Amino acid sequence: MHDRLLADLEAHRELILREVRERRPLREIYQDVDRLMVRQGYANRHRAYPFGVIAHKIDRVKERRWSPTLFGFGTQSLKGLASDALHGHRDGWSPLWSPYTFSDHPPQPGLWAVEPHLGFRGTGAKFEEILVVTDSKDPQESAFWLDDDLPHVRRWQEEKAA
Repeated sequence: MHDRLLADLEAHRELILREVRERRPLREIYQDVDRLMVRQGYANRHRAYPFGVIAHKIDRVKERRWSPTLFGFGTQSLKGLASDALHGHRDGWSPLWSPYTFSDHPPQPGLWAVEPHLGFRGTGAKFEEILVVTDSKDPQESAFWLDDDLPHVRRWQEEKAA
């Protein structure tokens, strides 16, 4: 089952990249990912995260010798996310990619930690990757995965070659 979940994540990676390049609103992309999961027979497990996010914008975090956590998240990361949320709210966008109206905007340029999470009867699988979004008018340069040489991507390539 786990192998099947991992294999089916490939379609999510492709869908997300294609729709970000089309500059579709994050909320609509989220809903399309959700519909794909349902067609595949899976549950959306990223809804279990705060605000049901599938991704969040990321930025630099100051390095600290000790960094406390809150609900399993580093407080420095949460502080940066809160700062982005305040800035984004003033400018009409959110650093959280969710099914809610605050994500009704195209992806903002920057780095996004994307993690679709499939679930099936107590088994789950996800990837977490960095999606780079630029302000380029060229669709191929407007968004791309930071790295294509990853274990799950190599696995998909090997399965296609076999």
